[in-house]
Amino acid sequence: MSEPNYELHPSEPRWTHIALRVRDMDASIAWYEKFTPLELIDRREDEAGYGCWLGMPGETNNPFILVMAQFFPDKDPFADSPIATLSPFAHLGMELPNREAIDATAELAKEHDCLGMPPTMMPPPIGYITMLRDPDGNMVEFSWDQGVYATLQERWGVKTNS
Repeated sequence: MSEPNYELHPSEPRWTHIALRVRDMDASIAWYEKFTPLELIDRREDEAGYGCWLGMPGETNNPFILVMAQFFPDKDPFADSPIATLSPFAHLGMELPNREAIDATAELAKEHDCLGMPPTMMPPPIGYITMLRDPDGNMVEFSWDQGVYATLQERWGVKTNS
């Protein structure tokens, strides 16, 4: 067995990431940094291509990141498969703090021609949502009053600053 690369490891199993294969790493990073609260955490290049991690800023004991990979054409282990997209229902989800943030996100998306679904009030527990398409066509949902945040805060009794 080889030596571990890192000294720090979780004390229990953790859900840590979702990974997307992308066509243009720079365009994807720029899109996620413009339209979401995600920030570039790590970017790498090796003999197979480019990789990056995007995540929420700040310290957490439950990290969850978006991994993106752009393989070089002659090194792509998935070259025989099309780049899969999360669409039309499959999506990444972001819960925003208020309804106005949904409207502002949708307006910005319209300006950049990536609005996939205009702001719409859906039945509970979905809430008020809008959907955007990233550069590869993946759907990213922005929601308000969906209750994911509230439900988890209630379940685990975490105190909030709001």
